[in-house]
Amino acid sequence: QVQLVESGGGLVQAGGSLRLSCAASGRAFSTYSMGWFRQAPGKEREFVSAISWSGGVTYYANSVKDRFTISRDNAKNMVYLQMNSLKPEDTAVYFCASTQKGNLNIAGAYDDWGQGTQVTVSS
Repeated sequence: QVQLVESGGGLVQAGGSLRLSCAASGRAFSTYSMGWFRQAPGKEREFVSAISWSGGVTYYANSVKDRFTISRDNAKNMVYLQMNSLKPEDTAVYFCASTQKGNLNIAGAYDDWGQGTQVTVSS
């Protein structure tokens, strides 16, 4: 089991940037693939980005490709989501999650979740 705590959310104007962090505790963090999901009010949780256990493979939703960058530091048990060129439609609660399974764009593949951090983008 992995415990996850997100941070770095906040209020930003459209076009701005934020960097989300996810701190993981528990053993063998480097054996877990990690994902970021988001959920806006009244909408289902949606995939944003994922990174393999080694960091060598990354995945992005089409809506964030070329704007967001996922990375990880296994020595620090951290995962990051750099978000640039933010849009009002990026407003949501962002969650990080961990898994040792495949299908990294599917929320059901993840076993452990953080509590989320709010990102609000004003127009």
